[in-house]
Amino acid sequence: MTLAKARRSQLLSTYGVGGLFPAESTSFMIAGLHEWDVDKAEHISEPRLARALGVTELKAPPAGGKRDVPVIRYPYTQVCPKCRRIGALSQLSKDKNVAKCKVDNVDLSPFRLIAACRSGHVSEFPVYWWLHKGQQDKIRGNEHEMRLNVLGRTSSLGDLTLSCTCGVEDRSLEGAIGSGSLVDFGKCSGLRPWLGLETNEECDQYPRAVQRGASNVWFPAVRSSISIPPYSEALAKFVDRNWEMVKEPDAVIPPVLAGLAAMSKGRFTVEQITREIERRRGEEDDDEEISETKLRADEYKALVEGRDEEGLDSDFVCLRRDVPDGFDFLISDVRKVTRLREVRALEGFTRLDGAPDPSGPGQKLCALAPTRLHWLPAIEVIGEGVFLAFRRSVLDEWASGDFAQKRARVLQQAADRAAADYGRPSAPVNIVKVAVHTLSHIIIDQLSLDAGYPAAALRERLFVDDKMAGLLVYTASSDSAGSLGGVASMAESERLGAALKEGLQRLSWCSSDPVCIESGGSGADGLNLAACHACVLAPETSCEMNNAFLDRALLFGTHDEGCEDAGLFSELVERAL
Repeated sequence: MTLAKARRSQLLSTYGVGGLFPAESTSFMIAGLHEWDVDKAEHISEPRLARALGVTELKAPPAGGKRDVPVIRYPYTQVCPKCRRIGALSQLSKDKNVAKCKVDNVDLSPFRLIAACRSGHVSEFPVYWWLHKGQQDKIRGNEHEMRLNVLGRTSSLGDLTLSCTCGVEDRSLEGAIGSGSLVDFGKCSGLRPWLGLETNEECDQYPRAVQRGASNVWFPAVRSSISIPPYSEALAKFVDRNWEMVKEPDAVIPPVLAGLAAMSKGRFTVEQITREIERRRGEEDDDEEISETKLRADEYKALVEGRDEEGLDSDFVCLRRDVPDGFDFLISDVRKVTRLREVRALEGFTRLDGAPDPSGPGQKLCALAPTRLHWLPAIEVIGEGVFLAFRRSVLDEWASGDFAQKRARVLQQAADRAAADYGRPSAPVNIVKVAVHTLSHIIIDQLSLDAGYPAAALRERLFVDDKMAGLLVYTASSDSAGSLGGVASMAESERLGAALKEGLQRLSWCSSDPVCIESGGSGADGLNLAACHACVLAPETSCEMNNAFLDRALLFGTHDEGCEDAGLFSELVERAL
């Protein structure tokens, strides 16, 4: 069989540890980090993010050789497409390591259903118990050779029926993935096959049947940071790559320093390396916790301060540009980011309940290894973008108005309901962040037209708390659409002003209006108000909040009496019309 292949980025976003990887006619699960060959993993320099995640090192998933990332066959329940027998691989095949039917000598196919719980555990779908439930009195004999028959009418689960040689009546799989369908078979077994057979946990959840290819089987918890000075400089990255050699004070001796200078091939002197080691050691001795809030605050500060183009080795070039005419009432700063580097690291994953929000309430994540390791898998992306900073005082005054507060209360009620349904703490809704988030989606949509990039190649990064308000729209693709300069060029005053005016005017109306603008709750768990696929919803890869907490009415107002001019850009759009 041809070896399954995946890009490095997919091992964080689509098929990471604990996720299912389809390959030809079979299916695999990516094994835990403890099984990976760490020596083949390339070091990625980003000390701020590593400290925030509680590890000492970030490494790129190994690539370039055969069997770089270990996998296990999952699910273990297989079906023969010819004789239709269904059962464990060891029952259907002569060799438990080869998925080939011992009767018909054809490749076996993995069963399409598995069981999962909200705590992240997975197990095989209880095929035997599903078929034999309530029919114990009809069982004749001890042989149970089951078959999965296809009626051929539709592709639904109701068209698949199970039968057994023991004489029980056939039963279809209709209703198997419904809520509570597996309650009668007991609580979750706590299995974590990606970590090994002996790593099951106590679990009080009831499992739920899901299709193995469903999107809710695996949600990655990805944390990211942008490299900012001094971490974006070549000297800092060089010292970070060799930190294990010099992290102990006793190791910093002249021969070691001279060796490092020689390794840099003349780029850095002994004095420069010594200063960087001392700076880095001072950070290591600082016990301050680096939270997500701290990461964003540091990045916001670096973006506002800007950085001229100095040298070719910097991964952070941020140039000041003028605020477009007509927008200085709200926008305080514009930056043309001609080069930036983003590092994304996988810290865990969840199942069933949706992707976790890094800035939201804490959520228990599934472990990537049986014990805590010193490293996590990560990737780096080089790109460019446009940064906007907003006048916080103007936003605060607007947010305190009746219109914004009313919209905030509706979203808060939806957030509280969703939190109660999922059994996790509810976070307060920041209506300023909702407004900035919605504007970010409008900019992404407009830049995809003006700059010629697909919307999925653009990504947002929001900087909103009680003291700051800003957004960065940047290229997030590692392919040819990654850093062509088209997005950064839109930061020029005339181009940005024209793009903002056109985007705001165009999306002030939606083809689904008045249904969209009058919506009292839309999207997953009702966490959006005036937002739909015809206006401000963006590709999943572009939005860092999973297309939630969006409300176009905050920017343009509604048709209700007294609310026509309540949006942040209502007056500007009216003048344009």
